[in-house]
Amino acid sequence: MNFDIIDDITEIETIAKGPGIRELNRLRKFCGHGNWKKMKGIARIRLTSGKTHLAELH
Repeated sequence: MNFDIIDDITEIETIAKGPGIRELNRLRKFCGHGNWKKMKGIARIRLTSGKTHLAELH
């Protein structure tokens, strides 16, 4: 799904880190080693149709 983030991301929290991330091997292969964290937050987004929604982003 294509969308644009039109506000700041708020209520940011960590939901997984290190070996708890299922895609960790892919991340390391393409982006290198690091202190990887999976995070989520809330932001207002605009869909390609022009409609805006409040969404949880991962």
